[in-house]
Amino acid sequence: MSDLTGELIDGRYQLIRQMAAGGMATIYEALDTRLDRKVAVKVMHPHLAQDEQFVERFIREAKAAAALSHPNIVSVQDQGWNQHGSPAVFLVMELVEGHTLREYLNEQGALSIDAGIKFLLPVLSALAAAHKMGIVHRDIKPDNILISKEGRIKIADFGLAKGPLLGATMTAESSIVLGSVSYLSPEQVQRGIADARSDVYSAGITAFEIFTGEKPFAGDEPIQIAYMHVNERVPLMSTKRSGIPPELDQLIYRATNSDPDARPRDGGEFHQVLTTIAQALDPNQKQLSLELDIPIAPMRPASKKSSRRERARIEKEKTVAIKKMEDTSENKKVDGKETTAQLRKKKKLSKRVRRNRYIAAGLAIALGIFGWYVLVGPGSKVVVPSIVGATEKQATNALTPLGLSLVITEKRFDEEISDGQIIESDPAGGGKVDAGGAVKAIISKGPERYVIPALVGLTPEAAVNLLAKYPVKVGELKEVYNDKTPKGFVISSSPVTGEKVKRDTTIDLLISKGVETLDVASYVGKSADQALNELTDAGFSVESVDQFSESVLAGAVISQVPSGGAPLPKGAKITLTISKGSQYVFIPNIFSLTEAKARAALTDLELKVIVKKIGAKKVKAVTNIAPKVGTKVKRGSTVTITVG
Repeated sequence: MSDLTGELIDGRYQLIRQMAAGGMATIYEALDTRLDRKVAVKVMHPHLAQDEQFVERFIREAKAAAALSHPNIVSVQDQGWNQHGSPAVFLVMELVEGHTLREYLNEQGALSIDAGIKFLLPVLSALAAAHKMGIVHRDIKPDNILISKEGRIKIADFGLAKGPLLGATMTAESSIVLGSVSYLSPEQVQRGIADARSDVYSAGITAFEIFTGEKPFAGDEPIQIAYMHVNERVPLMSTKRSGIPPELDQLIYRATNSDPDARPRDGGEFHQVLTTIAQALDPNQKQLSLELDIPIAPMRPASKKSSRRERARIEKEKTVAIKKMEDTSENKKVDGKETTAQLRKKKKLSKRVRRNRYIAAGLAIALGIFGWYVLVGPGSKVVVPSIVGATEKQATNALTPLGLSLVITEKRFDEEISDGQIIESDPAGGGKVDAGGAVKAIISKGPERYVIPALVGLTPEAAVNLLAKYPVKVGELKEVYNDKTPKGFVISSSPVTGEKVKRDTTIDLLISKGVETLDVASYVGKSADQALNELTDAGFSVESVDQFSESVLAGAVISQVPSGGAPLPKGAKITLTISKGSQYVFIPNIFSLTEAKARAALTDLELKVIVKKIGAKKVKAVTNIAPKVGTKVKRGSTVTITVG
């Protein structure tokens, strides 16, 4: 989205600088001009603001955080829509100046046991408060754990939260797409469900990374990591790092158990057990107060030590050496002949050989049954990873290492799953299939949308026939006057041509009735003001021309074009010729009038005046006029008056 730095949101929040940007929103440092304090404003990207589901999730984040009051949870202070300037859906939060736990781990590496526990306890305390109110965060990870400059630990981004206070749940597909795959619990990956124990699992994975400096699982594709969380057990931290206290090692191992029932039931129990371990490790240390800030080591340049290599587990096969029995002196013939004792021993030996043969045959049968079980029978089944939400390429990459193939059985429209992503699989994630078998999948074609064809200029019948080829409905056909589209043709459609619509959308058509015509009366001989007012109100374009007339009084209509009595199109041009009165005037009697009054009287008759002055009187009056009084002259003629 475009940078809104400098904008004043909702007439209150002045955006100062851009702090971070993600796929859903951009976070700005801002100034609350009303309370004169700095805040963080999270502004949703404009293209997502048109999506009701994303707006709902955005508002749900505000409700989730606002419902919680805890020193280790980022507080939400306001939420709204910018009504002036750039349109924006925004969320106002307290400004935490510092960095994320992810940045801290990238630079500091694995933390000491004491420091790691101090980081983890505030996180679990915040989760305990959320779980107590029935709110599940569903996206606990180092990126959502903030560390202020003062050392205060705070959980942010309740965007995936759900609970009875929020009144909303999410599907398995949306959880996989929106959650962070490295920290998702197995039940979130397989069934898309989450409760407090899912947060415990994510917190356990975060703790594993805090104490060891690495995640328990790694892979080229996110779907592979999700598969490992479902089908493999998170290892003990002691296998990655020495010096881990056994009780802490077992607690994190329990928190990351694949079985939700085996984990601590919520953040409160996790926090209580970890607190007990912390006190046992350092009895002289007082219990940590969450209201106080904890000392945080300053950020330092990231070390250049090489990443720890994964040590492959190699199992050595035991081989059994079968030694051949050596012949004893008793087995040898005496003088080439067998004695009675030798014959008796030979008989016993034959029985032993037969017995060994029976044992070997039994072992062979057992081995055959075992081979059938593993290679052909139920033992040959392979657990299918969850591939919902993955692309065809990602699913193939996840299935190929397991010896499975992917078969696309159907492509289907879906309002929630994007084009090219898998909607469902058979077997579903967690199911089993024969080794070397195939996993069937249905791929999304994205939301079902149809483009409105060009309908303008068609007849109503042609437009209806064209729309019949699409899975839409024809709505109202409304007729209106139009001076641009001929009568009987489509003026426009609603929705308009080119717009993408859902199946069964109703399309309304606007049909032209042609140009509207009106009957025009004749205004010849009538007042020009009346003619101008009535014709203009009727929608005609009126033009007037002034002209002298010896027969029509001034201000009356001399002629009208077109003449009245016939209908004309609305908006047509009508020209009126308006009388200026007679072209001639009579010279008035202005004798004895002052110069000023005489000049005014003659000017009113549209006559030009020339004044001749005689005598020495201070106030002079008209003594002569030429032409003489009563003479008929044309308007514009020159009249000479003498004053003295």
